[in-house]
Amino acid sequence: MRTYSATPSDIAHRWYIVDADGMVLGRLASEIARVIRGKHKPMFTPHMDTGDYVIVINAAKVKLTGRKLEQKRYFSHTGYMGHERFTPVASVLAKHPERVIEKAVFGMLPKTALGRQELRRKLRVFAGAEHDHVAQQPLPFPLTRPSIRLAPPARARSRSTTHPKPETAHAR
Repeated sequence: MRTYSATPSDIAHRWYIVDADGMVLGRLASEIARVIRGKHKPMFTPHMDTGDYVIVINAAKVKLTGRKLEQKRYFSHTGYMGHERFTPVASVLAKHPERVIEKAVFGMLPKTALGRQELRRKLRVFAGAEHDHVAQQPLPFPLTRPSIRLAPPARARSRSTTHPKPETAHAR
C-alpha cells in the first residue's frame, strides 16, 4: 500500500471557535497550532495546507502559570547595535491581548513558506467575546486534552510521622 498524500480536491477547511477564558496560554496555543496545521485529520500531509481556521475569543482572559506574568518578556531588535527591546508580557496582555496568543501560536507553526504565507492567516484572535466571523458558522473547538483549563494548585503534602524513614542495611 502506498503512502497517502492529500490533493487540493481532497482538502476541506472548517472554522472552529475557542473561548480562551481561564485557559493556560501554552497548552491552548499547542492545541490551536495542531488544528491550524491539520494534524488532527487523518489526511495530514506535511507539505499541504490541510488545516482549519481557528477563531479565539476572550483572549484578554487567558492565564499564564507560575510567575510568567511578571518574568516573561518579548524580545525585539531595532536593527541598530545594542538596541534590544524587551517588553513584559503583562503590558502586552493589557494593551493588545490578542498578540500574546498570536505570538505563542506562531512560534509553534513551521517557519517555512507554508507557515508564513498560509498558516498564519488561519488564526483570528479577538480580545472580547464578539467576533466578525458569524457567517462562517464556526464549530466548537476539538480539544484533545481536558487539562487545558487552569487546574487548582496542588496541596503541599506533609511528611507522615507514622512511617519513619527506613534505616540502611550498611553497617560500618
